Amino acid sequence: MRLLSINAGKVMPLFGNHHPDYKSVASAIHKKWISNLQNPVPIEIHSLGIKEDEQADLSVHGGMEKAIYVYPVEHYAFWNELLTRETKKPTALEFGAMGENFTIEGLLETEVYVGDRIFIGDLEFSVVKLREPCFKFNAAVGYKGASKAMLQSGYSGWYLRVLKTGKLTAGAAMTLVPGPRDISIAQQNKQLLGSRNQKDLWE
Repeated sequence: MRLLSINAGKVMPLFGNHHPDYKSVASAIHKKWISNLQNPVPIEIHSLGIKEDEQADLSVHGGMEKAIYVYPVEHYAFWNELLTRETKKPTALEFGAMGENFTIEGLLETEVYVGDRIFIGDLEFSVVKLREPCFKFNAAVGYKGASKAMLQSGYSGWYLRVLKTGKLTAGAAMTLVPGPRDISIAQQNKQLLGSRNQKDLWE
């Protein structure tokens, strides 16, 4: 298991017709790498996440409980295929395209539980919850069904709380230390999917 890329973004207007009430909304979902395997630059990580990163709506992103959003690289092939098919445009997403801060390898939602600790390099994190996709994700990738596809696939990623701050570099090894193991990220995903289907809460 390892960290492939550290990604950050700035708040800017996000355009699209993916929500009936919004034509433009502020968002920092467009993340770009600031440290990767080819350019392993040390990046400062503090209790609120990556020093260079921004969030537009702190009620749903950021803060100590959602300081870092993690996404497995293994899911990128799914998204490239789906978006190529649905948008009729060849798609090859770059790391950060899911809005994630850490693009990782070797750890999936079925293996991660709320309360698990993850050590990356010299830093320590704890798993908080899954990512709940919204219309901003649809707009970011240019497909109205993206949020629904994320939940239906189970490829949600998850949020981390920062327990030990410091500098982190892409390429760092990861270690998972199990917590109480009461509910996995994959199980949280199934619960949220069931709730949204029952209430028909799809943008």
